[in-house]
Amino acid sequence: MRVSTTRVLPLALMFLLALVSFWLERAVRDEAPRPANRRHDPDYLIVNFTTTSYNRDGAAESMLSATQMVHYPDDDSTELVRPRVVQTRPSEPRMVVSAERGAISRDGDDIFLYDNVVLVREADKERPEARITTSFLQVVRDRSLVRTDKPVLIVEDRRTLAGRGMEYNNESQQLLLLSEVRGHFEPPKAP
Repeated sequence: MRVSTTRVLPLALMFLLALVSFWLERAVRDEAPRPANRRHDPDYLIVNFTTTSYNRDGAAESMLSATQMVHYPDDDSTELVRPRVVQTRPSEPRMVVSAERGAISRDGDDIFLYDNVVLVREADKERPEARITTSFLQVVRDRSLVRTDKPVLIVEDRRTLAGRGMEYNNESQQLLLLSEVRGHFEPPKAP
């Protein structure tokens, strides 16, 4: 039996086309992005920004600024460079917090500050200025609360407190040091 090329050529082309289709389908499936392989690249960058939160009466309550904010879509994280938080509430002393770097929680309610963190509670009629320094601080904006589990130094007038771990509620003006507490108090100067 003799096989003619006119009969074999269409079969060979169909077989070759099936092989190429199979190979292309495999190549496309292998190159599909997998969640574990996603890159941690920013989707936006904001330079020298300020955002302000207002209370129900329209008065500014807290202000967040930074020299740079970077958002990453793969894990919805937001990083800050040289952040500064200012809280101003009626009948409370103004509180200013600054750091070298920071991060914002996904819902925007918590701010995490790292490296050279300095919190200054301005003086009011009853108390002098207070300065708190630490390496990490969490600011819970809607509760006017700051906390850390790191060593902290607090200086107010002629008093110094140091310890590990702290919670400070600006509304109730209560300070809680958690462990390794040391203090130094000098009597007021004579008039």
